[in-house]
Formats: sequence, C-alpha cells, structure tokens
Amino acid sequence: MWFSGPSFETPAEIRMARILGADAVGMSTVPEVILARFYGLRVAAASVITNYGAGMTGGELSHEETKDMAPIGGKRLATILKRMIGGGNDIE
Repeated sequence: MWFSGPSFETPAEIRMARILGADAVGMSTVPEVILARFYGLRVAAASVITNYGAGMTGGELSHEETKDMAPIGGKRLATILKRMIGGGNDIE
C-alpha cells in the first residue's frame, strides 16, 4: 500500500493498511510505477523494506535507522536479482 510521505505513517494508518490487507507500505514505488506506465514503459518493481510501521514494535521510528537499513536491503535485493538473471558476478 502507498502512503505519500515524506513523514512516516501513523499507527492508525498502519492499522488501516493491515485491515485492508496490506503486507507492506511504502512511499515511492507506486508513484514511480504510475509515472513509468504513463510514459509507456514496461515495469517490474521490487522494494526494500527498511523499517517496521509505526506502532508495530513499541519503539519510535528513526530516519537514521531507515537510512542505515537501505543499503543492507539493497545488497540483499542485488543478490536475489543476480541469482534470478543467472549469476551476473560483475554486477555491484
């Protein structure tokens, strides 16, 4: 499910997303795909989840934690994509 950001979702928005069946929420993938399709591009999308939603862990959300997790998730996603396309050992 998409929320516009740039702020984190509220606990109420996370509860609503769960009730509506969302497994994850994000701020950027959906509008990027919409824009790409508008320009006639074919799209396959993958997102990196960098934090739990507000109210899910009992702690406060941190932009620093999100920034720290993004490169870790990016490396994991790159590994998955390399395996899917047959190796690609030269891809960084």
